[in-house]
Amino acid sequence: MESQSKRILALDLIKGGSVIGMVIIHTLLIYGDVEAQSESILGTFIRFLGRGPAIFLICMGITFMTSRHQSLKSSLQRGALLLLAALMMNFIKFMIPVFFDFVPDNYMQKFGWEAPLALQYVYLVQLGDILQLAGMSLLIVGFVRKYIQNKWAILGLALLVAAVALELKGINWDVVGINYLLDLTFNNDYPAYVYFPVFPWISFILIGMFFGKWYIELDFNEHLLFKKVPLVGLAMIAMGFPLVYFYKEYHFGDFYQMGPGGVIYFAGCTLLILWSVHIVSFKVNTGRLVDILAYCSKNLTTMYIIQWSLISWGKGLFGFRSSSLGEVLLLIPLFMALTFGVQKLVDIIKSNGQKKKNTETAIAA
Repeated sequence: MESQSKRILALDLIKGGSVIGMVIIHTLLIYGDVEAQSESILGTFIRFLGRGPAIFLICMGITFMTSRHQSLKSSLQRGALLLLAALMMNFIKFMIPVFFDFVPDNYMQKFGWEAPLALQYVYLVQLGDILQLAGMSLLIVGFVRKYIQNKWAILGLALLVAAVALELKGINWDVVGINYLLDLTFNNDYPAYVYFPVFPWISFILIGMFFGKWYIELDFNEHLLFKKVPLVGLAMIAMGFPLVYFYKEYHFGDFYQMGPGGVIYFAGCTLLILWSVHIVSFKVNTGRLVDILAYCSKNLTTMYIIQWSLISWGKGLFGFRSSSLGEVLLLIPLFMALTFGVQKLVDIIKSNGQKKKNTETAIAA
């Protein structure tokens, strides 16, 4: 665990808040009908919140640079484990309902499929979400942390990735296994659809690493670091906005596959939000809500897997995209409670396992 001097409360609040946010967003996306998602002010706002992964990725980059796990081996191991966890999550999300014949007909119709079709199920298991992005990115940024010591070079690499991402889209070696990794990296849509390809989304992690390196150079002075954040954010907005405004189709036509202008502009806006959360964190740094968000931040990966699995399974009970906004608002606290409940159960299992391990160690000694 990081020492207290290295921790930034704003990052914990954002990462913890992302757990709460993703339950809300995913519940709406899976259960809300067209009117709930697109024709209501609240539904539109919730969908807008779904465009927040960049701030989580920037936070990930900062904490990656200040984590006590600094070895390249650790980064590679964690990346590989996250990729395995991502495949496991997809299997749990999609295959368990299939095995128990718990999949709504209109969900299959969404893909134009007729069940059961094994190859199409494989496609679902390989879908690329943000967990896959995190795993793939760790396989790369470990080398960046080890071999690039200049923070401006890290920022330059982030901008370079953003600049070439769209031009590299679709790289395909047509080799089983390798092609899937290329798909996750460059989004060629085969053999799986990828929502968050490494190019360009790793740019946000690298931008976070730039600030993480700066934080280290400032001797972990949080106050000084956050004096720099809005300045860099405004500079990025000034660079990216003209490109987005005049050439929107290329630079910001597809949120999941942005061009360089979109990445730079979006990163700038995200940095201003991060700075705002930092300001708030000084005024609200204790209390029950802060404790809950810190707990969510600590258990981010497991809670991500839990909430997606539960929400996906629930299609068999509540249907797929057939609920009104009022019904969605009732489902959100249900899945929130279930997510926290299962996480607490995981905590108990882990705690008992650790106690048993300690007892066996004591007896052996």
